[in-house]
Amino acid sequence: MAREGSLARVPDAFRPVVAAARARLPEVYGTRLHSAYLYGSIPRGTARVGRSDLDLLVALRAEPTDADRRTARALGTALDAEFAQIDGVGTLLYGRDRLLSDLERYDLGWFVACLCTPLLGDDLAARLPRYRPDDPPLARETNGDLDRCLPLWRERIAAAEDTEAARRPLVRFMSRHLVRTGFTLVMARWRGWTSDLHEMADAFGAHYPARAAQLRTAARYGYDPVGDLAVLRSYVDDLGPWLAGEYTRVHGVKAPRPTP
Repeated sequence: MAREGSLARVPDAFRPVVAAARARLPEVYGTRLHSAYLYGSIPRGTARVGRSDLDLLVALRAEPTDADRRTARALGTALDAEFAQIDGVGTLLYGRDRLLSDLERYDLGWFVACLCTPLLGDDLAARLPRYRPDDPPLARETNGDLDRCLPLWRERIAAAEDTEAARRPLVRFMSRHLVRTGFTLVMARWRGWTSDLHEMADAFGAHYPARAAQLRTAARYGYDPVGDLAVLRSYVDDLGPWLAGEYTRVHGVKAPRPTP
């Protein structure tokens, strides 16, 4: 599986914010920084001005501390305030050893090697295997934990304010998670990778026609979310539990991770 993004694909409008992130990460993390990566729509070249966020993965030389996480949030807030072309900053923060560990080889390791674009430092992909879409552990370890996620999703829905604005980010997040889970359920048969939610839903629908319309709707909401409580309820009461059960039947359950 080839990397899906590159710095050459970054749209011109987003180059200043990428340059700012590249300059400021070493300033805030110093020698603790091992490497940094872009992922998502910006390095894929599909970002939309004013709609897309800046997605970063930061690898530190040791496991991140609470202070490191506060630093990431502060940097993201500053970049978001300075650059109107982005709608938020999301930063994944991990220790280098965890990213290279056997436990994460087919989850975070695959994510770094195939979905992340190197921005700074030594590329960890050089120390990871080459991946194939039909590698047996890949589907299990990337999305084989939906059953564990659903109780947390229900809590988030219950805790959200009773407004469309508060529910819209939840619809976007859960829609994307469900579509990606549906796609990795059939990825070995599709024999490739795509980050396009509509392509993912179509690939899934070819094998599960009875659920195809639901996943295609979720793909649409992954790009243009609504703030409808009924949509969220359908995710945690119907589509999500069915998908979690089918995923476990086909691929098994993701190995438990240590509690942070």
